[in-house]
Parts: sequence; structure tokens; C-alpha cells
Amino acid sequence: MNNAYDHLRLDGKHALVCGASKGIGRATAILLASRGAEVSLLARSVDSLEELAADLSAAGGTARVISADLDDRQALGEVIDDLIANAPTIQILINNSGGPPGGPLLAAETSAMEIALGRHLFCSHLLVQKLLPGMREGGYGRIINVLSTSVREPIPNLGVSNLTRASVASWAKTLSSELPPGVTINNVLPGFTDTERLGSLGAATADRLGKSVDDVRSGWIAQIPEGRLAQPEETAEAIAFLASPAAAYIRGHSIPVDGGRLKSI
Repeated sequence: MNNAYDHLRLDGKHALVCGASKGIGRATAILLASRGAEVSLLARSVDSLEELAADLSAAGGTARVISADLDDRQALGEVIDDLIANAPTIQILINNSGGPPGGPLLAAETSAMEIALGRHLFCSHLLVQKLLPGMREGGYGRIINVLSTSVREPIPNLGVSNLTRASVASWAKTLSSELPPGVTINNVLPGFTDTERLGSLGAATADRLGKSVDDVRSGWIAQIPEGRLAQPEETAEAIAFLASPAAAYIRGHSIPVDGGRLKSI
């Protein structure tokens, strides 16, 4: 008898998870592996990746470590070419990277915008171009971009991040009408999520406003109907669903995981 949740399983699939060393990326890699996917873990921090890969292998999964810097697209392309040549076809791509430093957009140098767009938009485009032939040939592809609720409602004092996330969302929406049947692209929009990145933003915000970090966190939580910060694993659940056969008819959408904070419909 078939299990009612078989359509959520990822057995026989190979996922490339960018930014897998911590936070949402790490939680996503763990969840995809638990659902049967082989995972390739990509980040700059090799030690963290090797520790995660060992944990996944000990749990019966299959994982490999890929060291790459998203600020060096030429080297990234070479690493991915090697992965394509020496590993099973990648059907699932998780585009995920830490956001740029905070600050008002008006004060940002164009060089900061170029770095952020390179790391998020241009790298994502490069990866899709390289992995799409295998997805098309196999008739199965899932591209999921981990962005931010700022795609819907810009977040104050995160000017370059707002600009960059919105650019990636527009890119993804455009690609959604160009990708072949069976290959989907969607965005997950995390809200305030209890990660290292949010901790850094909280400290910077507290310093800028002359408040305590606890007061800043309390202010965030006051905006969330669910009454708490998200855990990385909760965002990973949305990502894993979009990566599964169950999500085959969801294409070109931005899905918030925000505890109800967004006011827009």
C-alpha cells in the first residue's frame, strides 16, 4: 500500500543546497536528506559542511561537500561543472545566501549593490543555466530561492537587501514562463527567523536606535500574530514541500513563512 505522504518523499533526487553551513540552509539540507534526497552542501565554510555531511551520513543519508565563494562566479562555475560531471543529475536547486549589511539605500555605494546582486542574482542565474539541461532531460526540476518578506514589503534600513531580494523575485517570475514543463521555480520569503543573521541585524538595530537587543526582538515579535520568531526548520518545511512532487503545479510564486506579519494580501 502506498503511504499517504509518498508524494513528499525525495528518494532518488539530488539537491544542491547553497549556504548550507548554517541557518535556513543547514536546516533545509537536513530535512531534504531525511526525505530521501542526496544532498550536495555548498558554502565557504568547509569545516561546518564536513561536520554536517558526517551527521547526515551517520543518519543514513548521502552528502558531499562543495567549497565555493559566491563572490567568485568563475570559480563557482568550475566547481559546478565538476559536480555535474562526477555526480548524479541535480534535480533540486536551493539558492540561498546571507543578506548584505544593513543601512539606508540612499547611503549605499553602487559597489555594495553590485556585490549583493552578484552574490544573489547573478550566481542564481549561473546555477540555473548550468543545471537546467539535466533537469530538462530528466523531466524534473525544482528551483527554490530563499529570499525575504521584503519582496512584498520593504524592510526599513535594509536598503540593499530590499533591492536585491526584489530583483531575484522578478528574475524568478520571468523564468517561470520560460522554463520547460516539469521544471518549476518559486521563492520562499522568510520572516523574522531565529538565525545568526537575525542576531547580527538585531545587534546593529539596537546600536542604531540606542535600545537593548531584547527590546528590538520584542518589537519584532509584537508585529507577528503568531507571537514568536520562526525557527529555521519551519522555513525548511516550506522549501522541502516546494521541492517535492506534491508541488508540481506551483510555479512562479513567492510564499511567505512569516507568522502572519505581512499586511498585504
